[in-house]
Amino acid sequence: MFGKILGKNKKESEQDIDTQVIIEKISKMNLVDMRVYVNDKLKDFEVCEDGLNEVMRRLISKSTQEKRYIESDAMDSKKKKAFDLVILVSKNKKVTIVTTELIQEFIKLYNDIIIKFDADNKQIYESKLKDSINSTIATITSKAEIDRKNKVLGN
Repeated sequence: MFGKILGKNKKESEQDIDTQVIIEKISKMNLVDMRVYVNDKLKDFEVCEDGLNEVMRRLISKSTQEKRYIESDAMDSKKKKAFDLVILVSKNKKVTIVTTELIQEFIKLYNDIIIKFDADNKQIYESKLKDSINSTIATITSKAEIDRKNKVLGN
């Protein structure tokens, strides 16, 4: 009844519930589980924009003790998994402008760890992550062009 008054239909409220379920699920995931989700291998949950944003928010969130999700004393494998996850998120076709901003925030937040990891392990994650931003922007630009063409054509 209140949904009709407020202008929400059942489909929108179902999507809100699905989004909340996905966000709740992602908040309990570790790096491996988040990677499985981003690869769209979870049978119960389809990858969506809100899910990708939540994965990135989880990576850049700080604990109550002001500790980052990944600290400089973390194992190299955890750092590598996190960097690979960010690159994987950026390559997903459902990225949005919000996702891009969160990726940029990740790079700023973990810049010291990225540079140290590259130097210690002879990796090139700094450039890979910056290239991932460019690919995300290209994806968003192409989506915007398709939307614009569809509007012009009346689809």
